[in-house]
Amino acid sequence: MQIGDNCPTFQLLDQNGRTILSDDFKGKKTVIYFYPKDDTPGCTKEACAFRDSYEDFLEYECQVIGISSDTKEKHLQFAQKHRLPFTLLADSDGKIRKLFNVPTSLFGLLPGRVTYIFDENSILIGVFNSQLNPLGHVKEALKMVKAMQKK
Repeated sequence: MQIGDNCPTFQLLDQNGRTILSDDFKGKKTVIYFYPKDDTPGCTKEACAFRDSYEDFLEYECQVIGISSDTKEKHLQFAQKHRLPFTLLADSDGKIRKLFNVPTSLFGLLPGRVTYIFDENSILIGVFNSQLNPLGHVKEALKMVKAMQKK
């Protein structure tokens, strides 16, 4: 995906079994972060960092959505265990990851870790791609969301 692209159209189940449509994001600033797997060290750090900054995102009227290939049941356990207040979506077949063109890392062995920031018109305004810097995703996303507020 390139800056200026529209958010792809998709639907996935969240950790509570509800169907979430990408069209639901229209009118809201949205951070969508793709991560490799629930309950792994880097992914847990990233999710907990988004949790710890969640109020800051809400202050800027921005929602946070996490997506991995884990099942909705696994997402529910992960969200409950770490008290995650945001939506986790189950992309079990990897179709949405492909739709967003999320790259793999380590010679295709690991699903990529990429964060996309969309404005309230569902236009992509920022991307942060780093497999090895899970905490940087939160910092960069928040910086971009704050910059949107100033415009």
